[in-house]
Amino acid sequence: MSVRIAKYIADSGIASRRAAEDMISAGRISVNGVVIDTPVFFVDNDDVVALDGRTITLRTETELYAFHKPLNTMTTLRDPHGRKTIYDCLPPEYRNLKYVGRLDYKTTGLLLLTNDGDLARKLTLPSSNIPRTYIATVNGTDFSKLDNARRGITVDGVKYSPMIVEEIGSNNLRITITEGKKNEVRIVLRACGCPVRKLHRVSYGKITLGNLGVGKIKKISQKTIDETIKSL
Repeated sequence: MSVRIAKYIADSGIASRRAAEDMISAGRISVNGVVIDTPVFFVDNDDVVALDGRTITLRTETELYAFHKPLNTMTTLRDPHGRKTIYDCLPPEYRNLKYVGRLDYKTTGLLLLTNDGDLARKLTLPSSNIPRTYIATVNGTDFSKLDNARRGITVDGVKYSPMIVEEIGSNNLRITITEGKKNEVRIVLRACGCPVRKLHRVSYGKITLGNLGVGKIKKISQKTIDETIKSL
């Protein structure tokens, strides 16, 4: 059965249909060795579809991985400024996986990767209310304004939901959020007089980083995947 090329790419878990169409327009997709330039193109399972020369394969089951994102890496497929990306750190066999949300350039720790684009989207929706926990090392030890973060705060016209904030010694805080706005932890803590020096994510829902080494990746058990999907 033939399907549109953008759907084929989306079904592989690499990207959404819209992102797939952008890849096609950029000349990054080939079929049987020939670069295509239109999303109005149909393929079937006998065709060889490739992104940047790497063959795309349809997933057979949902896979979810924990990756320990290193410092100074971009959570993106490629960076226009030439900075190192997470895909530069991953072994080749994992480079077709889609990241779940983002960690900024200076943030380290747990990043989820999956072959299921729809699961990736659901895991990042604010309505899913998935807790994400970070350890923040901040400048200064005056925590008197942190109740603003615990109640919820508006910064530069943007409203941020209440966070769980725990003081865990000297300059360190344990922060748990469920909303996941861009740079949320850094923005809120700066507004509370505690600018972040280091930020490290240790858990995403029930999945924890544990002792996974920097730059290492591990597969999440099927039981945990099933529990995660049921919770959405």
